[in-house]
Amino acid sequence: MDLRGAPRRPVLDVRGLTKVYGERDAAVHALRGVNLSVEAGDYVAIMGSSGSGKSTLMNILGCLDVPSGGRYLLDGVDVSSLADRQLALVRNRLIGFVFQAFNLIPRTSALANVELPLAYAGVRATQRRRRAMAALDAVGLAERADHHPNQLSGGQQQRVAVARALVTEPALLLADEPTGNLDSHSTEDILAILDQLNAAGRTIVLITHETEVGARARRLVRLFDGQVRADDRQDALGRHAVGVPR
Repeated sequence: MDLRGAPRRPVLDVRGLTKVYGERDAAVHALRGVNLSVEAGDYVAIMGSSGSGKSTLMNILGCLDVPSGGRYLLDGVDVSSLADRQLALVRNRLIGFVFQAFNLIPRTSALANVELPLAYAGVRATQRRRRAMAALDAVGLAERADHHPNQLSGGQQQRVAVARALVTEPALLLADEPTGNLDSHSTEDILAILDQLNAAGRTIVLITHETEVGARARRLVRLFDGQVRADDRQDALGRHAVGVPR
């Protein structure tokens, strides 16, 4: 579905986000007042070295962890104050996850893996199958719908994971090192799919440590010691078009 005509508003809006692990002398400040806004249809790569806070930020953006302070709006919903059950609903309805390790159920077909979020949401079986097949077709794997993960290459498994992330029509596609377990050919396939999804209006935020992967995004956000040190708009070749130091 082409989303380019959708009204533009911040899908993700983070203000003064902090995260502290431990207490007193043992306290570790993983995030130190992060500000980040992502509009509908944007494609953002978040990069940083080990210990920069990018994994902590990803967990909070994905509603897998809660901040120590600050405000987080996801598609207009203030998730900072939601209870666990409400967070689970937000994760299922508003966020599509793509992980480095694919996270597919081994003895289940590609189609059934893609249907899973819809099953959790209580969608009827006929509608689940139709939407899951459409998602698999969008990533070029409709003909492999009946194959199990062990019958698919790593790149194909990740495409199934992308289809599963898309099937709920989420406000945000959140990808954590989506090419980390792939060879160069499969990496290019996955990045091409993400390019196509974004060209159709899908909002994407990906976490990566790979420069060539981050270069595919339209914005590059760099974290250092739990803070945003640079937020750069990029052109189609991955060059910095506008630099906004933080």
